[in-house]
Amino acid sequence: MSRTHDFCVIGGGIVGLATALTLLERRPGSSVMVLEKEADVASHQTGHNSGVIHAGIYYQPGSRKAQFCKEGSAWTRKFCDDHGISYRNTGKLIVATDDGELERMHALHARALQNGLDVEVLDAHQLRRREPNISGVGALFLGSTGIVDYRQVCRTMAESIRQRGGEVRLGTQVTGIDEAQDHVTIEYRTGPDITTQLRASRLVVCGGIQADRLAGIAGLQPDFAMVPFRGEYYRLRPALNDIVSTLIYPVPDPSLPFLGVHLTLMMDGGVTVGPSAVLGFAREGYPKLSVDGRDLADLLRFSGFWRMVPRLARTGVPEMWDSLYKPGYLKRVRKYCPQLRLEDLRPEPAGIRAQAVRQDGTMIEDFHFLSTDRMLHVANAPSPAATSAMPIAAHLADHVLGRVAAH
Repeated sequence: MSRTHDFCVIGGGIVGLATALTLLERRPGSSVMVLEKEADVASHQTGHNSGVIHAGIYYQPGSRKAQFCKEGSAWTRKFCDDHGISYRNTGKLIVATDDGELERMHALHARALQNGLDVEVLDAHQLRRREPNISGVGALFLGSTGIVDYRQVCRTMAESIRQRGGEVRLGTQVTGIDEAQDHVTIEYRTGPDITTQLRASRLVVCGGIQADRLAGIAGLQPDFAMVPFRGEYYRLRPALNDIVSTLIYPVPDPSLPFLGVHLTLMMDGGVTVGPSAVLGFAREGYPKLSVDGRDLADLLRFSGFWRMVPRLARTGVPEMWDSLYKPGYLKRVRKYCPQLRLEDLRPEPAGIRAQAVRQDGTMIEDFHFLSTDRMLHVANAPSPAATSAMPIAAHLADHVLGRVAAH
């Protein structure tokens, strides 16, 4: 077995990479190892999201979510500026299409002001002048929203880690975690018959959709299970790449955990439509109707899933229907963009949201950690974790370096 590393981070998504980079910045010269089971970083949630740099309008003023998102938005732009990564400050319109949504929109406006965000209220005529193809009775415009390619951000982070003396080891499937008094031993597989071990003084696990399983192999008893929700997208045909000049979101329903189907400008010049939120039967199965036997069995054995189902019935059944019935999906978008037709929607890869669910069936919507003397497991890093990655990493580093307790 090789020497003991100062820090090991499991997970090559944006939170794991940001944590490794932060530890190297705070402890220059320390030995930091990142283990990622895929052949590239950002292969799962980070690389399958909308690519939005969020402003943080939806979160309770003064909350950690609001703070992290606002700080992370500024950090993401600075990191891109420092490393020559392209991004666009597109702004975002949250569009109300009826009186009920208009009332919720004004509540969001009050929250945006409390969070110190740059926000403008538009009436129906102002909305139409700004976005001629969008219909609504009013809208909020957030100028601090943007877009970026988070895969590129992560690849640059990985390179920065290497330049600072750290290591990012790809294609390493963690199979065992054993905590001793003065170190943690991590066993990982790099091939069918090749198993290796390394030691670290401190371990941080940023496992995303596999967080519960990684906690389990570490000997912990996780008080949650990960439930996959597929975010299904379409892409507009290229002739419609100029249909909007900013991001278009519906006013969210506060009783639902997701933001609704939106139009998102992409860094490649295209426009995506989505995501829906459909229960998944494969944690890492991105093609439509993907099923993984182990994932499905674990889901069906989890009592929290069955307690969650009745709460999601009102929205889950329509979401599943719209996943299979394209006109139903289109109807949701035509509420605010009535000119779109079925033939305008082209296939686009799906994403998967890693949703931590408790035994009582409630979704964990805030940050959730499991910790021991030498391990910190990130059980839930809520959306928008990509935007908030560096402030989340700073909080994790504070805990690992003994400055604060994770909670």
